[in-house]
Amino acid sequence: MTQRMSPALAVATMAGIGRLRPAPGTWGSLVVLPAVLLGPFACLALAVVVTVAGWIAVRAVLAEGGEQDPGWIVVDEAAGMLLALAALPAGAGWIGAVAAFGLFRAFDILKPWPVSWADGLPGATGVMLDDVLAGAMAAAVLWLAGGLW
Repeated sequence: MTQRMSPALAVATMAGIGRLRPAPGTWGSLVVLPAVLLGPFACLALAVVVTVAGWIAVRAVLAEGGEQDPGWIVVDEAAGMLLALAALPAGAGWIGAVAAFGLFRAFDILKPWPVSWADGLPGATGVMLDDVLAGAMAAAVLWLAGGLW
């Protein structure tokens, strides 16, 4: 008999993507990469929707008990990655997508301030905000690099 996944768990794991091994956070970032084809405005709109839905879902999942930031929650990576993609100009192509992915994952893994500060916050806010800030930092670097290019 198969067990059904709750809606909150489905959102938090991005329909089970967070259960992939190794590196579930990388898988959570990769799953939204095709959104770059939709353009910057759509990526920004999706980032907002995924962030809000993710915060609600993560709050519900954490309320069930267990770890405070389990690795299988990857909606936060999806939200941050979408924010980084939103900084790319339309038609940036695969090079832009790879740059956004690399910068986002670097900021997410290395956790420079303020990402490290947000990572220490409790509950759904801490889970989501560190990746949103990593995405915003990646977006800022991409935006500045695009202006210099």
